[in-house]
Amino acid sequence: MTEKFSEWVFRMRGGLWTLLFAAILFMAHRASPQQIVIALVIIILGQLWRFWAAGTIGLYRGENVKAQTLASTGAYAIMRNPLYFGNFLIGLGWSIIAGIHAVIIFIVCFYVLYVLVIIPHEEKFLRGKFGLEYEYYCKRVKRFWPVSFKAEDLKGRFDFSILKRSEIHTLTTTIIGTIIIILVSCYA
Repeated sequence: MTEKFSEWVFRMRGGLWTLLFAAILFMAHRASPQQIVIALVIIILGQLWRFWAAGTIGLYRGENVKAQTLASTGAYAIMRNPLYFGNFLIGLGWSIIAGIHAVIIFIVCFYVLYVLVIIPHEEKFLRGKFGLEYEYYCKRVKRFWPVSFKAEDLKGRFDFSILKRSEIHTLTTTIIGTIIIILVSCYA
């Protein structure tokens, strides 16, 4: 994969997320009340996970990869990509409402976009900026799979103002997207 393509995908990740949502919405069929309840729990967990990660990391929005410091506490002590894990849970919840075909399409698209393109692009930047510190972090903490950790690893700075400033967009998108997909699935 070329560096220019990876940069483009990273810059367009918000728009690509919107296209993925549109594809899920297009596949929506009548959901059972149980599907909706399970999906809502997963969506809420995803958004809460994003809040935790966003409040820990500080600087994360933008078209380019950036980091002032290596985040390794809070949600980042458990996995290296908690914001994307939150996205995964939100998208999975939407897909569950839409049906099994949407779940399959979502998982495949998420894997290709995030695991094969976006995350490696970010990792290249982090390796270049933080060197051995990042390499050690990668050995201790997996991309998406929680690792064993000490309680003190979870401590660290958490800035609620970041949630107001940066995460309000994701919260709004999550709420509106969830309402739309539930309405469509109720009338499918």
